Amino acid sequence: MARVPLSRIAHARSGDKGDGSNVGLIADTAALYEIIREQVTPERVKEHFAEVCHGAVERFEVPNLRALNFILHDSLGGGGTLSLKTDAQGKTHGQGILALEVEVPSELLPAEVHR
Repeated sequence: MARVPLSRIAHARSGDKGDGSNVGLIADTAALYEIIREQVTPERVKEHFAEVCHGAVERFEVPNLRALNFILHDSLGGGGTLSLKTDAQGKTHGQGILALEVEVPSELLPAEVHR
């Protein structure tokens, strides 16, 4: 087993609607989707975003796309035009979730690409 950031095994997309952030997490393979589905719970996502997410975290499974969709309520300080935050938009939350670490069997990990 190896502990790796989600960026090694998944991609993310994110956006915002009012004061909520939408974060989609898409696994690279079906086997990795199952790992992510088991380990990336609403509770872990809430803990990971504890400094910015002050509301509930909802999770929706989209297995045909190998994806999980998270709604982070009360995470944008009122939203783009209402917030006093410098950049109160959900676009950065997709990148943020990719730093969350999970345990993955080594044989499922893709080869690292060195740049």
